[in-house]
Amino acid sequence: MNAPLEIALFRAEITPPPGYPLCAGWYPPCRGVADRLSANGIVLRPGDQPPIVLCALDWAELSNGEYRLWVERIAQAAGTAPDRVALHCIHAHDAPWPDRDAQRFLDERGFPGVIMRQPWTDGALDAVARAVKEACSQPGEPVESIRVGRGRVHEVAGNRRLIGPDGKSLGVRWTRCRNPELRAMPEGSIDPWLKTLSFRGGGRKLAALHYYAVHPTSYDGTGLVTHDFVGIARETLAREEGLSHLYFTECAGDITCGKYNDGVADNRALFAGRIAAAMREAEANAVTVAPGPIRWVTREVVLPPLAAHDPGAIFADPQSTDAARSRAALILAYRARQALPITVSALHLGDAAAIVHLPGESFMDYQLYAQSLRPGAVVMVPSYGDCGPGYIPLARSYEEGGYEPTDAFCSPESEAILKRAIADVLTS
Repeated sequence: MNAPLEIALFRAEITPPPGYPLCAGWYPPCRGVADRLSANGIVLRPGDQPPIVLCALDWAELSNGEYRLWVERIAQAAGTAPDRVALHCIHAHDAPWPDRDAQRFLDERGFPGVIMRQPWTDGALDAVARAVKEACSQPGEPVESIRVGRGRVHEVAGNRRLIGPDGKSLGVRWTRCRNPELRAMPEGSIDPWLKTLSFRGGGRKLAALHYYAVHPTSYDGTGLVTHDFVGIARETLAREEGLSHLYFTECAGDITCGKYNDGVADNRALFAGRIAAAMREAEANAVTVAPGPIRWVTREVVLPPLAAHDPGAIFADPQSTDAARSRAALILAYRARQALPITVSALHLGDAAAIVHLPGESFMDYQLYAQSLRPGAVVMVPSYGDCGPGYIPLARSYEEGGYEPTDAFCSPESEAILKRAIADVLTS
């Protein structure tokens, strides 16, 4: 390496208490715990550059001012700038999705505690910040080499947007799909490869980061908190190897396991085994890369809000559900934060590998586009950063119809803006 690189590891528990809202109140609240949830991260110290923080939360999402608050607190704890923190959620559904801006709109209308409970959420943030600060107070582990590999994931992911010959949506393969005709249709546009990046020093592996694109949910709405099958796979390898493993969900806005998931509970363990197998294959196939200088490149974007929404009608209707009110409040929060841009960032490890950090539930096309810009490199594209925009479909998706463009908070113009930022951070 051209400059010394050190790594520090941190982990904090962020399992919500009984009664805490799950997935911003779109699902039943926590009534028990299937899996303890955690924040898992690394702090990279590349020579004389400010630290870089990569962190994955076992949560559904984190959005708007809430996301910014978390990034600022983590940056402060690490002694770095907020735009050098890449914070993502794995997007398991039976998990928290805090947004204090949206909850404030609900509080003002007499609906407390629908999306989040602030005292506990503040405590979770404190725990993560403490873990980061403690990790940074210790000498880092020198990184002597970086290895990158790929493993093919078999029969997990499928594109859930099924488009007919007329160019219009003809159905959706949800997280679980009991329609055999929809399951029989082709996988569609996916990235079948799980990518693993590992740091090594002192003759041993120090940490491994895994990247794959699928909604990591086998079934949901149970009230039992879980990190689902990707978390199970991650923890399995962490126990086997006795070291830190991180998992990041890539551009899975239109990718689910519905093609292969008929809703049978046993599928959670089945998919966990398939993800773990791909992680092991990626390690077995890994090659040492010569990263050269470590570079961190950022661009700020504003993705315009979708104007068609009328949140006021939801609040005026006494028959509205908490889930509908939550969605309306999230729309209002996203509209109100337009002066707060979203950071798109890329970590360059020389010419051999790059990690592009994206917001929202970005569609698979953004991942494939990023990879097309660096055909000679391994390009990982974690999404589910600042989830204020919600789904980030393609411009044509709004004409095709279907669930995601209807549920998105951002407009069709967002595709060109986000792709321009991806090209800037990857090719600058």
